Amino acid sequence: MWRQGNQLILPGLTVVDFSTTQTATRPGELLLSSSPPGREVQPFKSRQKSMIFTRAIGLTLLLLLGMLSPSNAAEADLRAIIAKFATVSNFSATEAVVRELAATGDTAVERPLGALAEGDLYVRKADSLVFIGKEGGGSVALLDPLSGEKSGEAAKGEITKIKVNNTLRRAIRDALGTLTLGAKDPAARIAAADTMFKTPDATNIEPLDAAITSESVASVKALLEQARAASVLVSDRPEADKLAAIALIGARGDRNALSLLTAVEANSEGAVKDAATAAIANINSTLALWDAGQNIWYGISLGSVLLLAAIGLAITFGVMGVINMAHGEMVMLGAYTTFVVQEVIRNSFPGLFDWSLVIALPLAFSVAALVGLVIERGVIRFLYGRPLETLLATWGVSLILQQAVRTIFGPTNQEVGNPSWMSGSFDIGQLAVTWNRLWILVFALGVFAVLLYVMKRAPWGLQMRAVTANRRMAASMGIRTPWVDALTFALGSGIAGIAGVALSQIDNVSPNLGRGYIIDSFMVVVFGGVGNLWGTLVGAFSLGIVNKFLEPYAGAVLGKIVVLVLIILFIQKRPRGLFALKGRSVEA
Repeated sequence: MWRQGNQLILPGLTVVDFSTTQTATRPGELLLSSSPPGREVQPFKSRQKSMIFTRAIGLTLLLLLGMLSPSNAAEADLRAIIAKFATVSNFSATEAVVRELAATGDTAVERPLGALAEGDLYVRKADSLVFIGKEGGGSVALLDPLSGEKSGEAAKGEITKIKVNNTLRRAIRDALGTLTLGAKDPAARIAAADTMFKTPDATNIEPLDAAITSESVASVKALLEQARAASVLVSDRPEADKLAAIALIGARGDRNALSLLTAVEANSEGAVKDAATAAIANINSTLALWDAGQNIWYGISLGSVLLLAAIGLAITFGVMGVINMAHGEMVMLGAYTTFVVQEVIRNSFPGLFDWSLVIALPLAFSVAALVGLVIERGVIRFLYGRPLETLLATWGVSLILQQAVRTIFGPTNQEVGNPSWMSGSFDIGQLAVTWNRLWILVFALGVFAVLLYVMKRAPWGLQMRAVTANRRMAASMGIRTPWVDALTFALGSGIAGIAGVALSQIDNVSPNLGRGYIIDSFMVVVFGGVGNLWGTLVGAFSLGIVNKFLEPYAGAVLGKIVVLVLIILFIQKRPRGLFALKGRSVEA
């Protein structure tokens, strides 16, 4: 807009003349302020107000046009590139269009590229327009490739699907990864950097340079630099750049870096090959330490499971001297109680699913404890002092319980879901930790602490310890030893029930669930010391860690056999286990 003499000119829009009332006649120009023919000229102040108002309207229109025209132009450019899909004749041509779309850096192309990767991008034969198609019945619903809005329907014979192969899908994945380098969410930028590190390409270097320059989060910037280094290694950059890239990737020290450097070592020579070899050796030594740590974590995780399964058996076996072969079935009952609770919540109260395990814990304890009390009062109390007969009797009880569960729930595995707070995993360096295993470890230690408090501080726990140390003396002091036995057996069974709640999160819930833990539980109890809770804790974690270190070399089955042989040899030297109970009846 400018002023020329007595005229205010807005290019292509207006001419305002302050000295005349004649209408502008230039082509393409609009008179915004003038006096109609035959009327008096407005006073100067009125015309001035009208002129100011006119200026404001004109400037607003110009600003709106300035803001809208770039986006419209950008959209037009994207549509022009997308239209090229209609003329491609082979996969290489399609890939070229994909890379051209990615080079725009516009996140709007994620929709058509994603549809292409899924095989949902079509060309309409009548006008060669490109659409996203959703098949349904005999027709295909057509969607706009950029906005996703519905654009009608077409018969399958009226459209042609744009074909893709695995190579093209990888190119699309790389293109989408490049697009997310500028995402607002740091997690999206991390995912993009990780994708580009795993699939290095020399064409990624320039986008990564731009992303590194603008990145403000240090951790994300480091990942972007590593992705750039990976792309440098597959480019024709100078040797010095590749050596610097090897040093950066070697410092990363994970298995993805090892895989990348192994490929570089095989395809390079000279200083680059030597540097890759040295970096691989360093990574292997680092990973060996992490692997040892991972085995220790797996052993602790297995130990927490063994602790839960064995801690109730330690009580019943230690206090009562009963070889309870139905202990595994108490674990099974706890797992099936969890299944029933989750089914009720799924059908009636789906919003409470994350609380399902919390609700199942007291119910599983009650069910298993009640069954244990019935078994003790109905069978075991008649067999005290005859351990072989208790073994046979409880074995029969275990078969009855298994068959009862098969009759009620069927022989197949039942689905028990993980609440959201027990799903997923996280990494500590190169150590992978799953949330369900971590929570089971915390739960096992919590159960151990509560049980230890009951045994050491609670009156009933003191009576239980007195019966364990000297049954006759305890009876002579007024302790009702039969009821101590019954409640002790119920407690041990109840703890096995809540162990089933935990095990339902990591194992198949079936009638045979408890069978896999009964032998391991007895080994833990005997190794740690019959009736000693601290011995059970140490024994469970020790056997878990030893098992996990033996499995890679001997296999799961042979590893268990080796552990059993080691325990037999240990018992030959220490018949009472690691932590033997002391007491007159125990030592008699």
